[in-house]
Amino acid sequence: MTRLSSLRSALDRKGYREVAVREWRSSVVLEGSLPSWNDRVAAGFVAAGFKYKGVVNDLEVPGLARDRWSEPSLRDGALEGAHFDVVIIGGGIIGASIARELTRYDLSVALLEKQSDLAMHTSGRNDGMIHDGFGARPGTLKARYNVRGNRLWTEDARELGIELKRPGSLVLYPSPAAHLLRPLLSKRARANGVDGWEFWSREKVAREEPALFPEQHGALFLPSAGVVSPYKAVVAYAESAVLNGARVSLDTLVSGFDQEQEADRTRIARVRTNRGTCFARAVVNAAGNWADVVAGLADDRFFSLHPRRGTDAILDLSTGAFLKHIVSMPSFLQSRSRTKGGGLVKTVEGNVLVGPTARELPGREDYATTRGELEELNRHLRLNTRLSPSQIITYFAGVRPCTWEEDFIVERSQQVANLVHAAGIQSPGLASAPAIARDVAALCVDLLSESRQVRPNPRFEPRRQAPTSLGQLSLEERSALIAAHPAYGRVVCRCEQVSEGELVDALHSPIPVSSLDSMKRRTRTGMGRCHGGFCTPRVMEIIARERGIPLEEVTKKGEGSRLLEGPEEPADPPATAPQGEEVSS
Repeated sequence: MTRLSSLRSALDRKGYREVAVREWRSSVVLEGSLPSWNDRVAAGFVAAGFKYKGVVNDLEVPGLARDRWSEPSLRDGALEGAHFDVVIIGGGIIGASIARELTRYDLSVALLEKQSDLAMHTSGRNDGMIHDGFGARPGTLKARYNVRGNRLWTEDARELGIELKRPGSLVLYPSPAAHLLRPLLSKRARANGVDGWEFWSREKVAREEPALFPEQHGALFLPSAGVVSPYKAVVAYAESAVLNGARVSLDTLVSGFDQEQEADRTRIARVRTNRGTCFARAVVNAAGNWADVVAGLADDRFFSLHPRRGTDAILDLSTGAFLKHIVSMPSFLQSRSRTKGGGLVKTVEGNVLVGPTARELPGREDYATTRGELEELNRHLRLNTRLSPSQIITYFAGVRPCTWEEDFIVERSQQVANLVHAAGIQSPGLASAPAIARDVAALCVDLLSESRQVRPNPRFEPRRQAPTSLGQLSLEERSALIAAHPAYGRVVCRCEQVSEGELVDALHSPIPVSSLDSMKRRTRTGMGRCHGGFCTPRVMEIIARERGIPLEEVTKKGEGSRLLEGPEEPADPPATAPQGEEVSS
């Protein structure tokens, strides 16, 4: 029986006889219609079990429209005719770190992002955890990149001025029987090359984390687990890239490619965008939740993505006093789960973050949250006796770009000579980013070296000066700074203690902000308990002043999100009656 006929039989046994299957290049394509999204997901996972290069799931669900991206209205021709050695599509952590890595070479590099700022999707909507590598399935790209990336974060954070903390992770045992799994846990940790892991007794866990629920029965401790601010990390990588010569183009949607035939493959010659068509010698597809669509624009859609939505809750800053480590208690250590299950994470700023959930739902950019998801987070809250739902100050959702094989795609295209894919980078993508960036940069250099010599960039500066943060200065340092620059003494955001000076710095940074949310990602204004209730008007005034624009042009998150209306046109003056006449009403 052939592989395709075996897949056909497997789908039939599931009741999916209406699904058409065909092989395409090295992948398998599912077509037709199924009654529900859950059925579509189940069929995709069935196909993934047959070890094709990729699963292209084109199954329709009645009444559910396919996702479509919105195109920015900007049409300024800024990229028309520009020439680049490498064009990177996608301004998340993967695209930004690749851009920075490529500037180590004497290359012209452009990073294109369709939104008005970086990290507006998956890379800015996660818990900021630098995973240790234990959770990834041994032998996968996830496992390899996770552990290697975890180690590289120490160097990158130091060079880029990114605040990195390594509190370590505790995987709690739900029962005494879990101790029987120690040999399996040890085997997995060794197979993945996880650093420094050890087993803790119930008593040691209680000493280290006295607020944890007393029913815990010990834990696996993974000391290499860390936390960063994910959106600040993206900005840091991208700013370093810009300072080393790269170009970041926001509000730039890639709508297609002009390709030329080359022997048995094609080659991308030009990249079409709403801001003009540019030339590219190499293209990197790091488009996150849209990476399969971008691959399709180049006729190389050998994989497809399914969105997995997760909701997180953030607790008040005061709760940080009750937690020292990252904590989780997965059911049966999640031996059959496709996700790591979430838990409690003490963020780099000190808040406790709860989650995430994990649900297969349609919508690549659907960030709706539901009551059921919030109730699901309560099981994580119960791990700590000092935490409660009343301490939640906000919650948010993110969407992970998952392949049906549940692994990363990091490779040169087999069909397009100058295309490199960095796709399907779901969790632990943040932890893996430094390692992925180095490998993708190497692939690009190899690709370009086929037609020219690629030399190191003699002007590359690895260090980036981190923005001034009053919260990280001593009282003496603050006093001296305020004496020299009084704007740092004017607090704008009371909850997060952010000064006017820090906002002005962000507005004049290598990738300047243009909205309230982009300011929030850089300075944390509006992230406190009042959600910007006090600081929003003042932040808007400072943005308008520094950018030289009317106040009503300041947006929340870019195009289509103005908060104020401009002044109305004056009405015509009322008619004046001649003297001695009466104007009737």
